Amino acid sequence: MDINKTRQIGNTRVRVPIFGLGANPLGGLYEPIPYEDVAATVDRAYEAGVRFFDLAPVYGYGNAERHVGRALAGRDRDALFITTKVGRLLLDPKDPATPSDREDVMVLWDGEQLYKGTEPVRPYFDFSRDGVMRSVEASLKRCGLDRFDALHIHDPDLYPNEAIDEAFRALADLKQQGVIGAIGCGMNQWEMLVDFADRAPFDCFLLAGRYSLLDQSALPKLLPVCERNKISLIIGGVYNSGILSHPDPGSIGAVSDAGTAIGSWTQNVTFNYVPAPPEIIERAGAMKRICDDHGVSLKAVAIQFPLHHPAVASVLMGPRSPEHVDDNISAFGEAVPIGVWADLKAGGFISPQAPTPGS
Repeated sequence: MDINKTRQIGNTRVRVPIFGLGANPLGGLYEPIPYEDVAATVDRAYEAGVRFFDLAPVYGYGNAERHVGRALAGRDRDALFITTKVGRLLLDPKDPATPSDREDVMVLWDGEQLYKGTEPVRPYFDFSRDGVMRSVEASLKRCGLDRFDALHIHDPDLYPNEAIDEAFRALADLKQQGVIGAIGCGMNQWEMLVDFADRAPFDCFLLAGRYSLLDQSALPKLLPVCERNKISLIIGGVYNSGILSHPDPGSIGAVSDAGTAIGSWTQNVTFNYVPAPPEIIERAGAMKRICDDHGVSLKAVAIQFPLHHPAVASVLMGPRSPEHVDDNISAFGEAVPIGVWADLKAGGFISPQAPTPGS
């Protein structure tokens, strides 16, 4: 596949590159990342032809927007497709005006904070019109921009009515004013997006982890609704936070037929941002063996799979180094034999209803 291709978003005149960079890791996900490493990663992506950069205030509590925006400064803005999100404000926890009833504590497991090396701010949910406007203003300032190509309502799981009644209406006004080109919603679940598709005229949804080789739970209901309502899907989490990425020699390759993992993988590999359970490790290992038999990488199949569905407009990678960028772009351009798709379906790894080459 060609990273330079674009697809139309919904009924808008906006076109999104089919391959983009998701900046969550560049915000210090799991471990701190200095600006120099962010800049090197963004530069490598840009030089390779990547023009789509997806941000969010909560990624590193402002660091991703700040650092990626700085790294992109001086580039041709009209050639870029930049998105961010609304729904969380970043405020000083010592400020008495900071609400205490909607605290959004980002933890990984065992009480460990998800982002490292962040600013001393506290993110909290706010889907009100005023909160959205304040969020957009702050994001534009952090990024050094005057507009975004799309804005997503971010993780409104606990506040669906506010997301539609206030946040969406605020974004509709910004779209009319030309501050944004498309209105979206970004979530890790598909069920609420099905409801949102019929409640408001969204242009796109960013769905993480629910339409992948390991999890196709969004396929029966969400994707048909998106097709019917002309809502384009951007798929994040194509590797389900790591397990489907190209494995190290001592990790996935060391999964036995009985599903016993040896080496470092059981300690290091993640599925949906937490340590992968044994049954998921075995499933990924079985898919890798099928890919190996056809001489293609599991990563290539994973990153290309979502784009074969007509509702999907783009996929996002999540690198934290120039080497990750090179690896992902290589996988995206790798030729995938048609027989791989047939064997993965025959093995029950891909739903028979999922569009794939040759089906």
